[in-house]
Amino acid sequence: MLVFDFIAIGNKLYSIRKKTGMTQAQVAEAAGLSDRTYADIERGSVNMRIESFLKICNVLHVTPNEILTEEGDASVDVNGILGKLAARSPKEQQTAMKLLEVYLNSLE
Repeated sequence: MLVFDFIAIGNKLYSIRKKTGMTQAQVAEAAGLSDRTYADIERGSVNMRIESFLKICNVLHVTPNEILTEEGDASVDVNGILGKLAARSPKEQQTAMKLLEVYLNSLE
């Protein structure tokens, strides 16, 4: 199941960072972020950019999938998602497809 809660994502990042023995400052520096920005991400108080998220995953040696999913029902309503996508404007569809492409490429 996908995680959409920024606090849950931040908690996962915190837990993984602690296991690696890194400080927030070390992760922030390696990911090219300010200490404050990374701390806010771990608290779940900011919406991070995809590029920042991918850099953090790289620094922590985890895949985006490890952060954005949790155990539980893994079934996906593909038809429902496609229906929602079809109801969006062409520009919104293009943005959604680019986001999906970035995510899938990050898994390789």
